[in-house]
Amino acid sequence: MMRIVINEPIEALVPHEGRMRLLDRALEGDTDSLVAEVTVREDSLFFADGAVGGWVGIEYMAQAVAAWAGWHARRRGGTPRVGFLLGTRRYECSRPLFKLGETLRVEVHRQFSADNGLGQFDCTLRIGTEQVATAALTVYEPQPGQDLGRGNTDG
Repeated sequence: MMRIVINEPIEALVPHEGRMRLLDRALEGDTDSLVAEVTVREDSLFFADGAVGGWVGIEYMAQAVAAWAGWHARRRGGTPRVGFLLGTRRYECSRPLFKLGETLRVEVHRQFSADNGLGQFDCTLRIGTEQVATAALTVYEPQPGQDLGRGNTDG
């Protein structure tokens, strides 16, 4: 499948604001995949003692899935919506820390998605050519107009 260069700012694809938006840019994508990038900076939300914890990689992956969904929503004329990371079958990371200045390549690939908004993505983090983390994320994107508020408030 041919990948397309993504020429939209990450702010237009991921419905997070300010320091909650962790990714720097979306690079390329196709029907089922997206590649994004993040560089560890001192102003990163989870930065402490010269690095971010390796566990933050799962959030980088989740935001890359959000960027994939946002990019496809914009291509259909819609807007990105907030989704939910429901969990993971596994998260394997070979590093306890991602150090200041390291650039991580975040790759996500859709394994399946259903009409009810449930989906699963295989995800990989790389620093250069080294694979440093993998996960299979289960996500949920609410349908337009779906009330996720307080639930049934009838008597």
